[in-house]
Amino acid sequence: MTDILPFLVLAILMVLNAPVAYCLAIGALVFFMGSAGVPVQTYVQRLVSATESFPLLAIPFFILAGVVMNEAGITGRIMKLADTMVGHMIGGLARVNVLLSTLMGGMSGSANADAAMQSTVLVPEMTARGYDKAFSAAVTAFSAIITAIIPPSIGLILYGFLADVSIGRLFIAGLVPGALICGLLLIAVGRISRAEGYPPSRDTPASWAERGRAALDAGWGLLIPVGILGGIRFGWYTPTEAGAIAVCYALFIGLVVYRALPVRRIPAMFREAAIATAVIMLIICAAQAFGFFLSWERLPGKLADTMLVLSQNPYVILLLINLLLVVIGMILEGGAALIILTPLFVPVITKLGIDPVHFGVVMVLNLTIAGVTPPVGTLMYTTCSITGVSVGDFTRKSLSLFVAMMISLALVTFVPFITLFLPNLVYGS
Repeated sequence: MTDILPFLVLAILMVLNAPVAYCLAIGALVFFMGSAGVPVQTYVQRLVSATESFPLLAIPFFILAGVVMNEAGITGRIMKLADTMVGHMIGGLARVNVLLSTLMGGMSGSANADAAMQSTVLVPEMTARGYDKAFSAAVTAFSAIITAIIPPSIGLILYGFLADVSIGRLFIAGLVPGALICGLLLIAVGRISRAEGYPPSRDTPASWAERGRAALDAGWGLLIPVGILGGIRFGWYTPTEAGAIAVCYALFIGLVVYRALPVRRIPAMFREAAIATAVIMLIICAAQAFGFFLSWERLPGKLADTMLVLSQNPYVILLLINLLLVVIGMILEGGAALIILTPLFVPVITKLGIDPVHFGVVMVLNLTIAGVTPPVGTLMYTTCSITGVSVGDFTRKSLSLFVAMMISLALVTFVPFITLFLPNLVYGS
């Protein structure tokens, strides 16, 4: 009964719409109170021990770096660069939306932060240019998915910590899938814009000289992901130290180079980053306690044995896991699902010889896609709440974009070369 009751409590609390961290923490507490072999004091130790992790320090650093970049004037310059590249095409602003998420993905690390920023900045501009507001919100939410794949992704950091996988390899592995998603979304947005008659954002293509000037203007910000990946690869610093360096660099850009960051805003930025970090860390602490219950009952191993009975084919197992993640992602927030399910699925894929780096990108991508689907899609609710679009209108305008994302997920899942080519090239296979 002790291996079932925590799941029942977890499910009941989720149905009652309790916060995810409380659901996990109370579910784990039920196990510790009902198990004769585990002292209840261990529960508190499990909660606290989750914070004693050097890799997890990367989360507050990268969250703070993203907040500083949005305040430092970097976003506007990168948006101008994106406009010079694709603004002359049909549906120019919608394409700028997608390209901006791709370029900003190497800086903010958070899909929700990217969606909130672009909902505030781009959606009103798109609406003023004649775009349907629901379509604008959908493009914003779907393009934000790219941010969760391109480093420094908070989701990849969490997966690397939970699965004991190199965060550096995960970061490099996200680059090609991120570019693939960008390309497919640009195609989908172009087809929709052509059918709806959405105009370009500029009358003529930008000259290469204008593009060069825009690139130079945005260059200080674009150096951030290059510095993060290059420094990690050459061993100059760890991913955690890279996050701290990114914060200092972003502050330097905002205060000294662009001079667009008011000093009086710095305390508010630290407070915003601290609140966002606290939410994530509370879930991680609760999940650590729940994970002890899973390990004690040997549930990951049992799940692995059960799935291997169904099939020994890695692609069949990946298909089954993807289908399961799609369903779970529709009822459970992506970050919480990642924290709960990673310890369960990693033993399964390692027994089949599936590269955990490849699987990490697949899992993060799948659960981030769930952020744009009802009933609990956080990306969907973020954009809808800021733009005032109804969930029904958002969903109707999302169908073509959702097809593009499913194609991306299928390619990343069943063509491992897409994910593993760069990390194997950089680090060796």
